Amino acid sequence: MPGRRRRPTSSSRTTTTTTRTAAPRKAAAKKATPRKAAPKAGAELPVAGPGERVWVLAVPFRAPAPGASWHAGLSAHVYVGATLPAALAPYDPPPYSLERFLEDELNAEPRPVPPARPMSPRPEQVTGAAVIAAHEAAGGRMFLLGDDPGVGKTGTAVLAVQQIAARRPVRTVLVVADRPAAITVPHWARSIAAFGDSGLRWCVTTWDRLGKVAGLTKATGQRFDVVVADEAHMVRHTTTQRWKHWRSVSGAGRVKDAPYVLLATATPAHTPLELPYLAPHFAAVHGEPLKDWSDLPSRLAAHGFHVERARYGWSWTEDAEERRADLTRLRSWLADTDPPATLHRPAPWGPVSVTGTPVELTPAERAQYEAEWSEFRAEMQLARRKRETARGRAALLRFRQKAGLIRAAATVDWVKAQVEADRQVAVSVEFVETAADPIREALLDGGVAVASIYGRDRFDVEAERLRFQTGEAPVCVFTVTASISLHAGEVLPGGRTASTTPRVGLFHQPRFSGIAARQVTGRTHRDHQVSPWRVAFAQDTVEEDVARVMVERLAVTGSAAGGDTAGLQQIAELLDADWLPTTSLTGAD
Repeated sequence: MPGRRRRPTSSSRTTTTTTRTAAPRKAAAKKATPRKAAPKAGAELPVAGPGERVWVLAVPFRAPAPGASWHAGLSAHVYVGATLPAALAPYDPPPYSLERFLEDELNAEPRPVPPARPMSPRPEQVTGAAVIAAHEAAGGRMFLLGDDPGVGKTGTAVLAVQQIAARRPVRTVLVVADRPAAITVPHWARSIAAFGDSGLRWCVTTWDRLGKVAGLTKATGQRFDVVVADEAHMVRHTTTQRWKHWRSVSGAGRVKDAPYVLLATATPAHTPLELPYLAPHFAAVHGEPLKDWSDLPSRLAAHGFHVERARYGWSWTEDAEERRADLTRLRSWLADTDPPATLHRPAPWGPVSVTGTPVELTPAERAQYEAEWSEFRAEMQLARRKRETARGRAALLRFRQKAGLIRAAATVDWVKAQVEADRQVAVSVEFVETAADPIREALLDGGVAVASIYGRDRFDVEAERLRFQTGEAPVCVFTVTASISLHAGEVLPGGRTASTTPRVGLFHQPRFSGIAARQVTGRTHRDHQVSPWRVAFAQDTVEEDVARVMVERLAVTGSAAGGDTAGLQQIAELLDADWLPTTSLTGAD
């Protein structure tokens, strides 16, 4: 069949040193004293004089900040004065942000938080928080909250922290959310204010800025009493800088003086090998030294899991019975403790419907597709023979981009038809220049307004999200996989309500990663709003096979802490990419 795989026989910133030295500051919370490690030797922090305040600013890269000084230890601009000058006012950080947290720590009193519109928790959020608090009260170290997207993990987490703080000394709370910061940080800040911050010092940041928090720990000795990891699967790989920073702020390598860690994700991992962030819990369950679990794959093997060291790293068995046995044991380590260390509740509005949408290529498009497919196969086979991983990854990326570009016009036509049928459309893309841009531009040329959530700093992401949510733009083209809400009827900032127009979703390209695909569908299929999704693919090509595997395997990354990777293996074989690292398919950092 044509196109199917045939098996072969900062700008220059200078460090400024203040002439003042930091003096010990009193605790801000009424029931707990600060818990800080010794500051790094020679670290001098800015201190306010009488009638002054230390202002920590959120200055964009290369933006002018007249009168402010860059402080390397804080990785931020600071200004010391009675009031903030007008020129620096645009950089005044919002409550609960990293910069505001630093500012409040450097001053005798925190700035008051503006009153927020209160939110009433749902019953499932109240019961979920109670389960987490019971686990902490019993001496637990970390908890995995794995509710389906839209069930209310954010509110559950805030309520759980409130209950934990009522029982043990808690002064500071770190929340690490997914990108983009312009959406996720305000979302968490609104939720904290609406449910109540309990007088605690909350710091909300993103995984991309976790290095700044780790640097803060080194510079000031600041440690957090509770750490909430939203989209915790972001640290499923130990070879990244992100993991290094996570270990520092979460106390993953510490036996004593470690914070209570609440991990929230509906998609924990593709395999048990991707759960290093749960290693401290596994060590506690077995009564084993924490250092023994620093190498998770080896420890899983020692406990009889069907994992083995292969030529290109550790791999999990392909035998279905062995996988089921491994997952059953893994779930028991989390769910069978007393009280349990995990909670998963499926969405009461049912699973998302995902179906394939074939695209019939024109003769010219098919000829172009065939040419790209032949070029890709030749390049991939050459890279495979020479074991040139980078070359293989690049070939796979180019082919996916070109294949998607060929189908862009068909996606535009499908979206227009949905808009004419009085639906709002969420279009998930993976690439900007070969998918997001051409789809957006063609829709705009056709008179269809488009909200755009892609491209670093190209758009105001929250403003664009609200354009879609209010119905001003009936289409949203986005690259993010999590942490944004596009569902109908959402309560928006200021008390407004999102349009109730039914939402439909389209994957412009079949997603290789079950984690990413399931996260994407949860942007619209959530909070009791049903939103079907479709997967576009070129008919009678390798894309059709990939889409079929994606639809069949989409649900395997759900409630289990570890999922079936057979789908990834099938996709890799279809694309002659089974010799590449798994991250080449999943897009993991």
